[in-house]
Amino acid sequence: MKIVFNIKEDDARNPGVIADCTGDNAGDSVGPSADGFETYGVTGVALISFILLAVHDIHVQVQLLVWIFVMRIAMIIASGLSYFINEAMAKARYGTVDKMNFEAPLTSLVWLTSFISVAITYAVSYFLVPDLGDGTLWWKLSTVITCGTLAGAIIPELVKVFTSTESGHVKEVVISSREGGASLNILSGFVAGNFSAYWLGLSIVALMGSAYVISLFGLSALMLAPQIFAFGLVAFGFLGMGPVTIAVDSYGPVTDNAQSVFELSVIESIPGIKQQLKKDYGFDVHFERAKDLLEENDGAGNTFKATAKPVLIGTAVVGATTMIFSIIFVLTNGLTENLGKLSILHAPFFLGLVTGGAVIYWFTGASAQAVTTGAYRAVEFIKANIKLDGVAEKASVEDSKKVVEICTKYAQKGMFNIFLTVFFSTLAFAFLESYFFIGYLISIALFGLYQAIFMANAGGAWDNAKKIVEVELKMKGTPLHAATVVGDTVGDPFKDTSSVAMNPIIKFTTLFGLLAVQLAVRLAAEQGTFLTHALAAVFFALSTVFVWRSFYGMRIGSGA
Repeated sequence: MKIVFNIKEDDARNPGVIADCTGDNAGDSVGPSADGFETYGVTGVALISFILLAVHDIHVQVQLLVWIFVMRIAMIIASGLSYFINEAMAKARYGTVDKMNFEAPLTSLVWLTSFISVAITYAVSYFLVPDLGDGTLWWKLSTVITCGTLAGAIIPELVKVFTSTESGHVKEVVISSREGGASLNILSGFVAGNFSAYWLGLSIVALMGSAYVISLFGLSALMLAPQIFAFGLVAFGFLGMGPVTIAVDSYGPVTDNAQSVFELSVIESIPGIKQQLKKDYGFDVHFERAKDLLEENDGAGNTFKATAKPVLIGTAVVGATTMIFSIIFVLTNGLTENLGKLSILHAPFFLGLVTGGAVIYWFTGASAQAVTTGAYRAVEFIKANIKLDGVAEKASVEDSKKVVEICTKYAQKGMFNIFLTVFFSTLAFAFLESYFFIGYLISIALFGLYQAIFMANAGGAWDNAKKIVEVELKMKGTPLHAATVVGDTVGDPFKDTSSVAMNPIIKFTTLFGLLAVQLAVRLAAEQGTFLTHALAAVFFALSTVFVWRSFYGMRIGSGA
């Protein structure tokens, strides 16, 4: 709308602004918070399942279970403690300054939480399980968790390299947009997203690899496949930063909507407002300076919105690894049977690997389709009802509600089709062949990880490229600004829809799959494979119905 009518981003006459504010809350605060909450549950279930299946000594099982629950409480305490310490430090350092780097206190909060969590991890482990195993496992387990806790701080730093307003990649998006317009803006964002997936992937491999090496020293005496337990503890360590990850992520919509509220107030257009504020409150107001500060703060919010997403998707994938092993443990009767089927030489396993990638790309397209169609309908309504001429200063409440209603409708339609596709696909592949399903789960996790990181960081780069043009270059309303707005518009469904929603797709498929595959194995043993294969065919047919609905039923020209 701001390109079509050459109006401000949060012009009060645009009935779509309220929907944008609502969407910021939903997409950047409530959604990731729900993901984080879900991740806590799934990772806990994965570790508990593993301990019960892979650890034979009941006394050791009890020790590990108690240790995990106490550790989770301790990490929440660490996050709260870190917040209050960081708040005091930030007030002392920035309370009276006129200019500051808005990213700095958020960065210090993340690192402070990481260090305090690590210290508490070792202290709690020493007091709870000092005699576990050979007496050295308390610090080895703590070190494994520390790999995950450090990931919660290291990954945001790597994300900032590709999404911060200070990032060379983001500045290159701006530079390419000067001559190449929206086309090169989009391509440069793709480059940033792809590079970020490479570096973040290697960092996750390094941290998981470190956990694996530590697991080789003494853990095998307590359990089968200790390396898988180590991977689960890495995800657990990620979650030690969970409250702070959600907090810095929610900082984004707060700053974004603060800017919107300022514009929607139309305070600058009120006659004599500066004199009135001076009289009532005793200070001079500088609206241009206020807008600059709001936009700079929004840039910091964009950066930290981007940092939270790879952390959450990382926990989903690493946690899913532990859950997948629990399924493998059940299928192989404690790693004593059918191990040869966990190989690409076993055709169903390999075909499952291929199928998982297909489903991830279907999901990416289906979620983007819901956004595209909903946005089209919203724009269609706004164009027909926006009033830029005359005396109207603000859009009507009714028009604003209508845009929110349109966006909500298409979000719900998209969610309905996507969930039922994932639900029936999980059942179909679990009933088709157990080891096909294992390959499918592994593929979903790996393809989903890289697709999510790529999309989240490309979106963050486009978002802050626009912010540089607005804040540093002061070039609003220019062709350069229009080009970066296009990139930002592409980036929103990338980072706020498809990438973040990959998280629950992976976790639901894995958690529900644990139940589905056990049911399939039991049915096959009792009734024969003909029944399970027939059910697989029925479930797959149902999934294709909703795949069709997610694309062709949601097309703009379909009347959806």
